[in-house]
Amino acid sequence: MNGRSALRISKLQEVLTCGGTLHLRDAAELCDVSEMTIRRDLTTHPSAISLLGGRLFMANYASTTPKYDLTEQQDSHYQAKYRLCQHALMFIEEGDTLFIDCGSTLIPLLSQLSDFQELTVVTYALNVANAVAVLPNVRLVLLGGLFYAASQSFGSDTMAAAIERLGINKALISAAGVDLARGVSCFHFHEVAPKQAAISTAMQRLLVVDASKFGVIRPAYFAALENFDVIVTDEKGAPQLLTNPNSDAPRVSIA
Repeated sequence: MNGRSALRISKLQEVLTCGGTLHLRDAAELCDVSEMTIRRDLTTHPSAISLLGGRLFMANYASTTPKYDLTEQQDSHYQAKYRLCQHALMFIEEGDTLFIDCGSTLIPLLSQLSDFQELTVVTYALNVANAVAVLPNVRLVLLGGLFYAASQSFGSDTMAAAIERLGINKALISAAGVDLARGVSCFHFHEVAPKQAAISTAMQRLLVVDASKFGVIRPAYFAALENFDVIVTDEKGAPQLLTNPNSDAPRVSIA
């Protein structure tokens, strides 16, 4: 699914999670596309949205899917995330331009960036931007657009193109789900385009995930494990990766 489709589905999910239904005609008008485009979005990519009788609604299974809450995620597995970030720090060099993903996993890394003399941080996450904006040694590039409060991040149709124009040395990517067969996924569809653009543009791609993410599949797929150069994880998560028979599997770095 391309970035524009992901943004449309994300926008519709934001509306529908408040309850009720949305007529297909109104959904098309909201997204400024044709009704056929909305039908194609829903047909070509699985989501929590169902279409019945010309109306969109959240499928029953969506009510059993955990809702993403950034504050809650920040407290979840914090010590593991802190260790992962300390380990990820060894991959960062002076003068790097870093893409830092949204979410809570990479937040413990940010205060440690003050140890460097010069860095550039590219992000679409407000919580990341707020943390690095006070660091005098870091030049901040904040990618804007429509704000999604649940993940404290932005999304836009032009964000992927903006990322691809930047010279990113390292992309530090987080995820809500990692499955050896089904790949790497997150909760929100608007995150797909910037994650994929950073992965395709960066000279080195690092996936930073703790063991709680393994064996989990979230709604928005964005990459295969083979798209990463390094996976930074902990001892509990490493065994699944180390037994991966795929010769293209990325290097596993254990925190």
